[in-house]
Amino acid sequence: MSEKGHYDVEAKGQKDRAETPITSRVTAVKAVDLFEDGTVDPVYQAKARVLNAALQEIGMGKYQWWLFAVAGFGWFADSVWPLLGGLILSPVVNEFRFNGPFLSLALNIGLFVGAVFWGLGCDVWGRRWSFNVTLFLAGVFGLAAGGSPDFLTLASLLAVLGLGVGGNLPVDSAVFLDFVPGTHQYLLTILSIWWSVGQLVASFVAWPLIANFSCPQGSTDPCTRSENMGWRYLLFTLGGMTLLLWAIRLFVFPLYESPRFLVGRGRDAEAVDVVRRIAEFNGRTTSLEVRDLEEAANAVKERQGEAGRKKTVLSKSSVFTLNHIKSLFETPKLAWSTSLLIFLWGIIGLGATLYNSFLPYLLSSRGAKFGDSSYYITYRNQVILGVIGVPGAFLAGWAVEQPYVGRRGTLALSAGEYPIGLTGVFLFASTTARSSNALLGWNCGYAFHSNIMYGVLYAISPEVFPAKDRGTGNGLTATATRVFGIIGAMMQAPVIALYANLETAVPVYVSGGLIIGAGLVALLLPYEPRGKASI
Repeated sequence: MSEKGHYDVEAKGQKDRAETPITSRVTAVKAVDLFEDGTVDPVYQAKARVLNAALQEIGMGKYQWWLFAVAGFGWFADSVWPLLGGLILSPVVNEFRFNGPFLSLALNIGLFVGAVFWGLGCDVWGRRWSFNVTLFLAGVFGLAAGGSPDFLTLASLLAVLGLGVGGNLPVDSAVFLDFVPGTHQYLLTILSIWWSVGQLVASFVAWPLIANFSCPQGSTDPCTRSENMGWRYLLFTLGGMTLLLWAIRLFVFPLYESPRFLVGRGRDAEAVDVVRRIAEFNGRTTSLEVRDLEEAANAVKERQGEAGRKKTVLSKSSVFTLNHIKSLFETPKLAWSTSLLIFLWGIIGLGATLYNSFLPYLLSSRGAKFGDSSYYITYRNQVILGVIGVPGAFLAGWAVEQPYVGRRGTLALSAGEYPIGLTGVFLFASTTARSSNALLGWNCGYAFHSNIMYGVLYAISPEVFPAKDRGTGNGLTATATRVFGIIGAMMQAPVIALYANLETAVPVYVSGGLIIGAGLVALLLPYEPRGKASI
């Protein structure tokens, strides 16, 4: 449909809303909901449908495009800081002389705590503060880590940094999805472009700094701080950059509290006020009124009788309860969906941590074997991998909207055709490289397809969680990937550090097998969000 046609439909929708009773409007949007009746709290579902209609009435405007940018900062941070552990590993090991994988372990512990705290917490105290504080923590402690005098201080500061970074994706994906109309939910997949940009920026900044301000690679001579400032400069740069992004979020963009969160807490008037502010920001109007939400709720209560009247949507206190988790297992189908997503995130988190943390070492050690090892070539290759990953986000955004493919099809393995299968295939293929350029080529294939894989995974998870429990659901899946990330870091320690075999390909084999297995699991997901509005 053309842009003009799209807005003509919306204009007609505005007229219809003014003339149609609320029950008819609820029925009109019911068919495109993701969930069947009874899957989530019926009062919340009725109100969420009204909100969906109001957001669709406003359409995709300036506020949502601004949000696409500032929410993308979270994807950027989630890419930059976990990757940092691998980027600085070699020069830090040269200076502090420790078992390298334990740095990744410390960072992953922080990411785990952050995922639990911020993901589950944003369903209790709201999205707004979580959205702003996470980037601030990452920037401040990233700067502080650059001044670390020893390994223990560096590991501790990176763990606290992880506390902030770990909350970015669970919170930011919930925030973005809460504000966009259902017709534009696919943009959540394209948000992974920021993840690709983060990879590119981190590698591009690391390339000259570590190549020109580090002790010679593989040297056994003592490496002093003054000779090895490259990794510190990298931390200072990325920490300052993260603080700048935080400042843009806090002082430039007026983030409102999520209307879906407010409705879930029974604060209907505040939710309507937020929708009106969004419409005003976009230069449009909305016909949404508090009575629309009240009438939708009353219609449900009349059908349910007194039992429905006594049922609350969410606790109105600021205390987390297990109800948020129980709601994600309300029906067998929803429980199956939640369990599969947690499992998917866990095994992909294990495979990705094994590989991404090991990649700079792999490029370096195989480069030494091929006779062209240097910091310059290692980080040049990282930049190339970052560039290759960028188009994957756009391809993922296109693929998830295709009939008969959708989110599940794009994510799944089907005769080696879809990206999650090819991600694992390229990992296995990288072990066959007999030259530095061949290794780089295989890793380019991995980078491209893994960015498609992550783009879809980051989108489908929040889409299939109800908004009132979306932060909790995102927190559970992010917790799974962080827990298995810790396991991955611990697996690297005995395989790489304790046995001092930095040329082993075992992490690559394990990672490839896990990711291919994840593709088979993706076929079992019961919900397909394509063409349906999340609530």
